[in-house]
Amino acid sequence: MQNLLDFDLAGLTGYFASLGEKPFRARQVARWIHQSGAADFACMTDLAKTLREKLLQQAAIVPPRMMAEQTASDGTRKWLLDVGGKNGVETVYIPETNRGTLCISTQVGCALDCSFCSTGKQGFNRNLSVAEIIGQLWWVNHVLRESGEGIRTRQTDAGCLVDTDSDHDDPAPPDRIVTNVVMMGMGEPLANYDNTITALRLMLDDNAYGLSRRRVTVSTSGLVPAMDRLAEDCPVALAVSLHAPNDQLRDQLVPINRKYPLADLMAACQRYLDHAPRDFITFEYILIDGVNDRVEHARELVRLTRDVPCKFNLIPFNPFPGSDYRRSSPESQRAFRETLAEAGLVATTRKTRGDDIDAACGQLAGRVQDKTRRTLHRIEVNR
Repeated sequence: MQNLLDFDLAGLTGYFASLGEKPFRARQVARWIHQSGAADFACMTDLAKTLREKLLQQAAIVPPRMMAEQTASDGTRKWLLDVGGKNGVETVYIPETNRGTLCISTQVGCALDCSFCSTGKQGFNRNLSVAEIIGQLWWVNHVLRESGEGIRTRQTDAGCLVDTDSDHDDPAPPDRIVTNVVMMGMGEPLANYDNTITALRLMLDDNAYGLSRRRVTVSTSGLVPAMDRLAEDCPVALAVSLHAPNDQLRDQLVPINRKYPLADLMAACQRYLDHAPRDFITFEYILIDGVNDRVEHARELVRLTRDVPCKFNLIPFNPFPGSDYRRSSPESQRAFRETLAEAGLVATTRKTRGDDIDAACGQLAGRVQDKTRRTLHRIEVNR
């Protein structure tokens, strides 16, 4: 059985051609799947009966299956989704008054081993398929539509995952549930490049989810060659997990820096801006007490990013089991932010959402059969 969630519109068109069907059938089915949330071909009433019967025999619409669900006191919701092989990935929905942001996972675990991230500490199993990536968006739309949640009108920025300038955003359609998507869940999106790109194309396609490029953000730890490919293939908003102002410290916190050091990363950010839907890069910076949160570090950041139009998203460290790090004090957070602001940089401190259900930044764990053997046991979802 062919899972149609694995196809973007081009792939779906090719599939229907193999069935002897015309291209417009792909557009019809894409709208049924992604806009109406249909999983049953029998309900696709504008398709010929013979085509519906053919699809029932040869194809299916199979999103990941829910294993567990949690809701935080602030309304943030987290789902653990079954992706087979005793593996589960987590996806998080953050509701606001006028927006709904979905944080999507792209891998089972993560191989990059960033020292402040729960996902990286549990090892890596495999890349998610297109169906497993886009299936998270399909699933959340389905769940929220069934419950009557999520009517949106326009975007605001309070407490969002990526602090951006809402005056430059396109208004969200009034009936959209998920208005913004951030590829910031489990895994490094650009390490699963082909499947991430196909999922992004579905998010942007008017026959599917129809999101603006400004409303879809890919977060990367700094895979420079893949950043250049993304700029050419599917430029969306870009967030870079920076977390340190110099190579010595970043080598410890973000080990991929040893392969793509800061000078190369800053150059890649400048190149990306030639294609980006926004005129700035968002730099994510987790503030860890006594590690990277001093005023001297902030001054180094000013020098590092002086040639890159950017905004800083400062993130207080979110604790997880087994970590020795602590969150920066409010005083340190404020001094750090003010140092950046005094240099003319836009810096906001992210409002922590969903930390009481381990759904905040850096806390996603899921369930991973570790093929990297970095851990000695499987990490279960926190209940």
